[in-house]
Amino acid sequence: MKYFILVFNLLVSSAIFSQDTAIYSQTEIIYGRKDGMALTMTVLTPKKANGKAIISLNSGGWVSDYNSQNSYLKTSLPFVNSGYTVFLTTHSSIPRYAIPDAFEDVQRAIQYIRFNSSIYKIDKDYIGITGTSSGGHLALLAATRDDILNANSKDPIGKVSSKVQAAAVFCPPTDFLNFGELGFNPNTQKQFLQEMGVLGAFQYTKWDSITNTYLIIENKDEKLVLDSLISPAEMVTVDDAPVYLMHGDKDDVVPIQQSQLMEKKLKDAGVPAILNVKKGAGHGWKNMNEDEKEFIKWFDKYLKVTR
Repeated sequence: MKYFILVFNLLVSSAIFSQDTAIYSQTEIIYGRKDGMALTMTVLTPKKANGKAIISLNSGGWVSDYNSQNSYLKTSLPFVNSGYTVFLTTHSSIPRYAIPDAFEDVQRAIQYIRFNSSIYKIDKDYIGITGTSSGGHLALLAATRDDILNANSKDPIGKVSSKVQAAAVFCPPTDFLNFGELGFNPNTQKQFLQEMGVLGAFQYTKWDSITNTYLIIENKDEKLVLDSLISPAEMVTVDDAPVYLMHGDKDDVVPIQQSQLMEKKLKDAGVPAILNVKKGAGHGWKNMNEDEKEFIKWFDKYLKVTR
């Protein structure tokens, strides 16, 4: 009997993890609802928290797969070990939902965290965000797009800011009007998107009140506007969050040109930005967790952590 009690206690306490000297609690919460579904995030709270929050996006190819949660959790550990409360966030995924839908979820997550900052004991005025590939892309949209704060919102969460104060990302797409080379728009190349497995990400929809259905937007001009709105490099303004980019120079999925372009746009606007080029690296590489130490330095600086 004692054996089974011991096993039971171990299972119950499995939400408490140890990584090196850091100990943290893990809790799954619902930050919003969409089309009858729950939008969830996993909150990783260090025992010795520094009062700062980082949103880590569970996203690859604009898919946010719960089955990959453990993998993304591991990438969050360097931040947790440094005292950051991490909000590992899922979003609605392709092929059912396109990029604008996923980004709406990210904005909702930011507002939810800020609205509930006192519960999580974090500073609502300084929130960071990170991600890899499509997660990096969505993080950069959060760093560059306009605030959706609405003082007249009936939803109290909608009354707080959706802006972040710092971003650090790996190998992100940044400009779908100039992808890989000036003037190349992948959303005009259906076969290219199919081969990359991301066609659904660019199938924008709009509500049709006559048929009570969502229709795919086919008009080229409408699509071009949306292509711009989901391109962080096209959205850069002087008030954007500081950005740290890390990209492999042998990336054959997202050209390093995307991070180079983003860095230039940010610096031209007077926004602090760094591009760290990983020599010989492709779209992801070994020991990326070690490289996140540079991200931590970035967040320490721009989220104003006092050591």
